[in-house]
Amino acid sequence: MSNSDPQSRLTQNDHDAAIDHNRRAYDQMALAGEPLCRPATKAELSDPLGTVDRIGWLGKSIAGWRVLCLAAGGGRQSALYAKAGADVTVVDISGEMLELDRRAAQEHQLPIRTIQANMQHLPMLDSASFDLIIHPVSTCYVPDVAPVFQEIARLLLPGGLYISQHKQPTSLQSTLSPSASGHYAVQHTYYRQQAIPAATEKTHAAKRLREDRAIEYLHRWEQIVGGICRAGMVIEDLVEPMHTKPDAEPGAFAHRASYIAPYVRIKARRKQTAEPRSGLLLPS
Repeated sequence: MSNSDPQSRLTQNDHDAAIDHNRRAYDQMALAGEPLCRPATKAELSDPLGTVDRIGWLGKSIAGWRVLCLAAGGGRQSALYAKAGADVTVVDISGEMLELDRRAAQEHQLPIRTIQANMQHLPMLDSASFDLIIHPVSTCYVPDVAPVFQEIARLLLPGGLYISQHKQPTSLQSTLSPSASGHYAVQHTYYRQQAIPAATEKTHAAKRLREDRAIEYLHRWEQIVGGICRAGMVIEDLVEPMHTKPDAEPGAFAHRASYIAPYVRIKARRKQTAEPRSGLLLPS
């Protein structure tokens, strides 16, 4: 097998078309009030740090931290981090998603800066300007994740934290509904440059696992974990959020999650100093 990355064969037109399609998709989802586009509730805002950091990765306080909520429009992430005392900037490609952030900021009197931009290219933001970058599930919407991780590393202060969540490759490969025997099958190839075909199912589980209006791409573990490391960050922890339930009906989101973990959450930290790349050659 060639060592060349199949993602590199995607043209700039492919990239641009996917970004534009997903911008319009999330505009429509925000206007429709879909679950992924709902602002933080008053109950969540009453304990903002507890809501966003149940694992405890952020410590007891983020007051005064400069936080970037990346590809995180919708009025949830920005409001929660601002309520916890952070100086928050939220970036999203969807203008309608950012409008929800502006409404949440006004309603709760929170100072939130909004920027409409592509997460792969953020020249309007200064290097080494954030203590923390929060990145909910969204890398699946771009054909190539390497530029995203490079921008994140550039924007973080040395020692700054990057907290992200991604769709697991196997989850995007596999069927959304079980077979007659109750099992889920690998349906799509792993080494692929094409988008994952749109889901045909309209079940509740399918809607949670796939955004039916959006174009999504599978990214391999070497592109997610390796990409974060190659960009200049060190991974400190990795968890697979538990969504399974023992009594879930076959075909339900929780039933599928007992076979295939849908997400991975990663804690990484920007290296304090740049390190020279090793000249060691490893077998492919």
